[in-house]
Order: sequence, then structure tokens, then C-alpha cells
Amino acid sequence: MRRQLATALLLLSFPLMAFADSFVVEDIRFDGLQRMQLGRVLSIFPIQEGDQVDEFSLAKATRALFSSGYFNDVQLARDGNLLIVRLTERPAISRITIEGNKEVKTEGLKEGLAGLGLVEGEVFQRAALDKIRLELLQVYAAQGRYGAQIETSVEPLPENRLGLNINIKEGKAAAVQHINVVGNEVFSDEELIDLFSLKTPGFWDFFSEGRYSREKLSGDLERLRSYYLDKGYINFKIDSTQVSLTPDRKHVFVTVNITEGDLYFFGDYDLAGKLEVAEDQLLSQVAITPGETFSRDLMVRSADKISRRLGDDGFLLANVKPVPTIDEQNKTVSVRFYVEPGNRMYVRRINFVGNTSTADEVLRREMRQMEAAWASTNAMEKSKDRLERLGFFSEVNVETTTVPGVPDQIDLEYSVVEQLSGSLSASIGVSQSSGLILGASVSQKNFLGSGNFVSFNVTRSDNTRELSFSYENPYYTVDGVSRGFSAYYREEDLDDDDLSDYNLDSYGGAMSFGYPIDEHQRLGLSIGAEQLNLKLGSDVPNELNLFVQDEGDSFTQLPVVGSWSSNHLNRGLLPTEGYSQRVSLEVAGPGSDLNFYKLRYFGQLYYPLSDDQRWVVRGKTNLGYGDAFGDTTKLPFFKTFRAGGFESVRGFKNNTLGPRDARTTSGTLDPLGGNVLITGSAELIFPVPFIKDQSNMRTLLFWDVGGVFDRNCLTDNPACDLDMSFSNLSSSVGVGLSWLTFIGPMSFSLGVPVKEQEHDEDEFFQFSLGKTF
Repeated sequence: MRRQLATALLLLSFPLMAFADSFVVEDIRFDGLQRMQLGRVLSIFPIQEGDQVDEFSLAKATRALFSSGYFNDVQLARDGNLLIVRLTERPAISRITIEGNKEVKTEGLKEGLAGLGLVEGEVFQRAALDKIRLELLQVYAAQGRYGAQIETSVEPLPENRLGLNINIKEGKAAAVQHINVVGNEVFSDEELIDLFSLKTPGFWDFFSEGRYSREKLSGDLERLRSYYLDKGYINFKIDSTQVSLTPDRKHVFVTVNITEGDLYFFGDYDLAGKLEVAEDQLLSQVAITPGETFSRDLMVRSADKISRRLGDDGFLLANVKPVPTIDEQNKTVSVRFYVEPGNRMYVRRINFVGNTSTADEVLRREMRQMEAAWASTNAMEKSKDRLERLGFFSEVNVETTTVPGVPDQIDLEYSVVEQLSGSLSASIGVSQSSGLILGASVSQKNFLGSGNFVSFNVTRSDNTRELSFSYENPYYTVDGVSRGFSAYYREEDLDDDDLSDYNLDSYGGAMSFGYPIDEHQRLGLSIGAEQLNLKLGSDVPNELNLFVQDEGDSFTQLPVVGSWSSNHLNRGLLPTEGYSQRVSLEVAGPGSDLNFYKLRYFGQLYYPLSDDQRWVVRGKTNLGYGDAFGDTTKLPFFKTFRAGGFESVRGFKNNTLGPRDARTTSGTLDPLGGNVLITGSAELIFPVPFIKDQSNMRTLLFWDVGGVFDRNCLTDNPACDLDMSFSNLSSSVGVGLSWLTFIGPMSFSLGVPVKEQEHDEDEFFQFSLGKTF
């Protein structure tokens, strides 16, 4: 600064000596340029060839060069009519080094520096560096880091260059020592302070709940204001807010002074404006009741519901503005909803983006919003929900764009992110319950992008040899009637699957149909035929021997299965909200060798605990009951219900819960299964730690309860309990993880029994490929 002042004083006297007389500039020469382009200098220098100059115009030109900020020194000289400009450029920034920052990212800091002209390759300006230092201190102060220190230094480098070093000591955010609300009489201090996200330090202080932040305080004050307005105190106001800092700058005291005002109640309400939908239909959307405590939230939600109802009839741009009128004498608030419906919008075209594998037709048949029809908010949301429930996509979004030049038409664009909708679980050769698997098992819900389900399985494992095929077309008719086929051949050695010593060979096939009742409910019917051949081993329970003596060991069955299902889940895989349930009845059809039925119910409910649906509670239950009829004496042992294992009660070995029979040659306690199944589970789904994208992963804590009972136990079998009380159910707790991998869903669980029956078998670690929780 001193050097510039001295130069300026010199220039004031220099023109008097060197340029006492004015002259016409015939040529200009610039000396000393290194990095600056001559064209850039000429654009700054206000004198051109042919100009008549004197000491005043030359002084002005000198100031113009100085004010550009590119030069440390400017000297003018005259050689005849040649004007000589001698320049000393300011050093350029060759390197910018930032150290010590964690809360503020380096990229963001460099963007801020660039906005002030501090960029590598540009001329260095000290004023800009001082300004960025002050702004950084303000950023850290907003985070409560009042002890932050910003040190800057300039390192000279050869060739008129320099390095810029910024060393940041962020320090710790000041902790909130105390929050005080002054002026409250209706609500207690504790009730109001609980609304604040700012918390005083406690045991969990290392998670930063007690750290002060200006943004958090602003949000807390707005939350406090909304709380009072939703409780009827419409004249509530925040008089002042004081934030005091302790001398050591480590703690703050927050004091909020408020005026509560009087309590108000809702008065009458009505509609005004252009009502394109029947008035009674719009009034039915209003959630307020005259005489109840006023709530701004109820008023705003009522306006949103009216707007949405208009959107269902094509008025997507409807604007509904609630205007309250206050009666100070009666302490009531009347509300008039002003309706501006705008144009009724029609859908010109529906486009799909992101479905690289899935055919457009598969998505289009799920649409409940039709092209050329008026746009409906409800229909668009239903279409989105149906796409999510397919299970083909991890993400579905819908956007509307107006058609240029046409004020009453829009285009819809559904963008999807495809995810794996199949499984190759057996192809990798691993299964916990079956041991080593050789062969191939491919299941694809979206075969070749057609939306059809296809499964083909060739398997050889420790306990099973299987060849099977199944196919289902969910849109056999345009109305959504589905049709499917299945066929199989299977050889099973049940002794290797924690069951009794017998083999079951079977083959058969079935045809199935599904009929949609509405958007969520379906009826199903399956008719099949199968041949079953039993071969008992040398060491089997007496129950099995008696059954074969009575019924034989070879059976032809004609099973008929009817079902009803209702699906209100928000997506097909890893849902986070909604519920589903299914009831099925399997009956041996006329002509079957064995006559029995099996009735099953499965239900589940997802309830989100947070707005982002990362914390969710899930409850599920699986119930079953079966019995024989006609000439068959009891439910066949190879058709009984089983419990225990990954998909049943985790923490227990596969199929090992329930009745047993000790009357074998070896004296082992073989599981028999039963004709009554009761299982249930409660789960807390929570975010996967340290993983940002959790769309394909899920972690949970679980509590499983369940058991199997047999109402037809032999009286001389002490290991078969008829008592279906809660005390005879087994239970476990644990943690689980599901992950949608490139080979299909992969799930793991760690379970510990908390209540065991006498013959239960534990299993701490369990996993499955091709299944999710």
C-alpha cells in the first residue's frame, strides 16, 4: 500500500516534469509484460494511438492500470511522440495448498476462492485472500466452531510466481450448555425444549447432539413456532433470541423469549373461486371441524387435499389458498379456501426411461393413467405403485412436462432403475440345508424383459435330485388374468434334511390361473396331478411304519389349490411400507389316493418409523392347519408342516421344531412335523452402517416365535405334545442382513434361542441364496 501511494505521488509530479506539454500519441510501447496478453492490457489502458494527451489523461490512464489489480508498478515515459509504458506485473498464483479442513470440503473451498479470483494461474490479490479468510471464519461460526483459526501465508517462487498456503484449525463446535425458554405458561419448559434438535451435552455427547449450530437453531425456532400455531395460538411470536458464548468459547447459552397469546378455535369454513369439481366433493376433503382447536397444519393439509382432489379430475395446476379470518372477540378463526383450478390437463404421451432390459409393453400395461385422457394425480400414483410392486426396479420416479405451445397438455415420463429380478442360487453350488449342490437353477421374474416368470432347475445335492420347470404369464389376457404351467421330477432323501430315514420320489405337473379382483387383490386356482412313491429306511419312527401299513407306499394325487391374496406393499423387493396377506387351501381332488386338505395363512405389515423409511417395523405371521378326510386316517407325514430354519424360526436347525418320535431302531428323535403350524416374527429394520446407497441392502433385528403341533399323535409317544399353548412355542432373537447381489438375493442371520423346547436343535449362523427377509 505504501509503495502504491509513493508511486501515485510520483505520478502526480512526473507529468508536470515529463509531460508539461500535451502531445499526440503516434505509438505506444509496453515493457515488462510476462504473462499478461497485450490485448488484455490494451483493453484496460484508455489511451490509443492518435489521442491528444496531457498530464491529466496520463494520470487517469495510470490509475486505470493500477485499479485493474494486475500490476505492482506502472511508469510512463515519452520518447518524442512515442508513449512508453513500463509495467511490473503482480506475481501469479502457482499453487494453492489447503490443510486442516474436515468440516468444509476442499472442493468447496477452492470454488469459493475461484469466485474471488484466487485461482492457480491468476494474478494474486491480497484483498481477496483477506476476504476469504473472514468468510471462512463466518462459515465455521455458523457451525458453532467459534475457536476456528485461519492462517494464510504466501510463499515466493521463481519467475514472479508464488504459492498460497491456507492452514485451517477448525477446533471443536461449542456445546449447548443450557436452553432456556422465557414467557411460556401453557406448555412446560421440558415439553418445548424436547422440540429442539439442539441438545445439552450428555452421555451421548460424542455423537454431537450437544453441538451448537446456527442452522439447527433456526430450524428449532421454526419448529417451536409451528408447534404453537398447530395448538391454536395464532398470535404466538418469538420476541428475541440470545446466544451467549462463554469466555473460553467452548459453550453457548441459548435463551428464547416468546409471547404465547390467546387460544383460538376453528369457526366456519367455505369455498370460493371457480369450482370445477362438485362443491360437496371438495368440502369432503376438509379435515377441520368448527369448534375444535385451531391448527395451521390441519388447515394446510385440507388445502392440499382439495388440490389433490382437483388433480384427480385433471386440474394438476390447481392452486388452493386458505385464507383465515380472525374473530378477536370470540377467539375463532374462519377459513375460506380460494380455489384457482387452472386448465384441465390431458396426457399427450407416456414415455419410459431406464428400462434397458424390460420391454415398454410390460411397463405400459401397468399404467392406470391413459394417454389422451385427462391427467389424474391418483391414476399417476397408482401407476407408479404398480411399477414398484413388480419387483423389477429398485427405483421408480414420475415427472410431468408441459407440451410447448399447448397449455392443456402434458407428457408423463416414468424413469426406472432396473434391478436383478432373478436368482442363480443353485448354480454356485452352495446351500446350508442341502449341503453341496451341483447343477443349475435359474429363476427369472422378468424373463427376457417380457414380464413373464420362468424357472428352470436341474439340481443334484446331498438330499435332492430335481428337474423342474415353471412358467407364468401375468397378462395371459389384457385384463390381467394370469396363466401358468409347471412340471417336475424329484428324488428326495429326507434323512439328509434333518427328517426321518425315508426316500420320496415324485413327479407331476399343474396348470394355474390368477384373476384380479381389484388393484390389490387376486384369486388363484391351480389344478395338478402327481405321482408319489415312498421308500422307508431301516430306521424310521413307528408313525411312518403305521401310515404305510394303512395307506401303502405309492400314491396318485390330483391336488387342487385355491388362494386369495391382497398386496398393499410399496415395492416388490425389500418393501418398507404397506401390508400383504395370502390365504390358500389345498385339497386332494376326486380320484386321489390320499384325501387331505391344508389351509394356510401368511400376513405381513411394514410400518415406517421415519419419514425417509430407513427405520421400519415389520410384523409377520405364518399359520397352517391340515387334516385328513374320507378313507385317509391322518395327514400324510410327508405333507405335514415343518418349522425351524432360515425361512421359519431363525436360530434353530431346519425342520427340527415340533413333535418327534423316539421309537426308532437307533433311538434317535426324528422330527415328525405336525398338522398345526404357528410362527410369527417382529423385526426392526434399520440403516446399514457406513453404506450410503441402501436401496439393495437391508439389516434388521428380529424376534422369531413358532412351533409345530400334531393333533393326531399316537398316545404312546411322549415326544409329541398336544398342548398348543404359548409356553410350548420356541423363540429366538438375532440380527439379519439381506443383499441383492448380481447372482440374486443373499441373506444371512445370526440367531440365538431365548426359549427352547426339550428336543429343539440350535443353529447360530444361517444363510440363503435366492431369498430375502
